[in-house]
Amino acid sequence: MKKIILIAFVVFSISSFAQPGEKNFIDQNYIEVTGNAEMEIVPDEIYLKIVVNEKDFKGKEDLQKLEKSMIQALSKIGIDVSEQLTIRDMASNFQKYWLKGTEINSVKEYQLKVESANTAGQVIRDLETLGLSNISVEKIDHSKIQEFKTEVKVMAIKAAKEKAVSLTGAIDQKIGKAIYIQEQNNHIYNALQGKVAGISNIAVRGYGYSDEMELKQPDIEFEKIKLEYSILVRFEIE
Repeated sequence: MKKIILIAFVVFSISSFAQPGEKNFIDQNYIEVTGNAEMEIVPDEIYLKIVVNEKDFKGKEDLQKLEKSMIQALSKIGIDVSEQLTIRDMASNFQKYWLKGTEINSVKEYQLKVESANTAGQVIRDLETLGLSNISVEKIDHSKIQEFKTEVKVMAIKAAKEKAVSLTGAIDQKIGKAIYIQEQNNHIYNALQGKVAGISNIAVRGYGYSDEMELKQPDIEFEKIKLEYSILVRFEIE
């Protein structure tokens, strides 16, 4: 019986000693603020989908000739075809072949990666002169998107600190260390995100005539990628 009482007393003593040293943020004086930051980025990765269909040329050219003409046109623009152009899909229209006995129309789909809206616009214009008009914008991105995300988060947490300093200063107090940090309401706004978008997603500017009365080529722009981050921070009040 004495042993049981002694053990119980020791456990109680340890718990009592531990309590003064234990303190979570609820027991402290703190201020909770949310910092917000945003950034708009001009995309430098634009992915175009190009579909070449023999049917569109009514048998005047086969797929191999069309592909060769397209590659020549892209090379003239300065595009590294071996690096920036990939084949996405190749198929043939067997339904018409079996039902009507007509010649098989080959279809080939490509993905082209370019670095600016102006280059994308030039590709669209130059390929249209070859009769290749089935071109759409699949997605836009930026090569350093992760770095920009981190930068915006840092901006948001600095905004939270500035807000906390300002509020506590109004009552002649100051903040201590941060005791809680949480990301909230993070958004990436991309006009083409999650969908295949057509040429209508490109803003066309600058149609007009030069002194020689030739039609000027328009400037083409994409909507910027918008990053928004909110960071909730709790600071000690000293």
